[in-house]
Amino acid sequence: MARLTHIFTRFAVVVSEWTGKPAIFVLALFSVILWGATGPIFDYSDTWQLVINTSTTIVTFLMVFLLQNAQTRDTRAIQAKLNELILTSAAENRFIGIENLDEEDLKHLDRLVEKAAKRHHEEHRGAAGRSIEHNREVVAKSTDKKKRRRVNRTASPSNQTNHPKA
Repeated sequence: MARLTHIFTRFAVVVSEWTGKPAIFVLALFSVILWGATGPIFDYSDTWQLVINTSTTIVTFLMVFLLQNAQTRDTRAIQAKLNELILTSAAENRFIGIENLDEEDLKHLDRLVEKAAKRHHEEHRGAAGRSIEHNREVVAKSTDKKKRRRVNRTASPSNQTNHPKA
């Protein structure tokens, strides 16, 4: 069974990659144009219409399963990568496996994360604003101290006696 699964997986990968190419789209488009062009030859008969209907239905039916297989594998791979990033970062580990939650739980979790993000943004912005104000105050005080030192040096009597005029 594992061997058949592996064969199907390889087949699904090859077909989904192959069908996603522009040349295949052009080939499908050409087929539909060719079919349409043969309409007058077959007098637009029921059989002529049945050919396109049956062929497109069969192709669509089979492609749904192949593409769903590829999509499921891609999603699992992305989830595994995201889980690894969560585990190796400061993110909360409780987010691992949330793709298995039902729709209501995911919506609730989404609202909680959105609220936390807004709260974090406001706190960060507030801290940044306080930090900027604090920096301005420090610079102003420092500048003020320098001015006072300069004024004190020039106005001090000891400076005048230590440095006689020539």
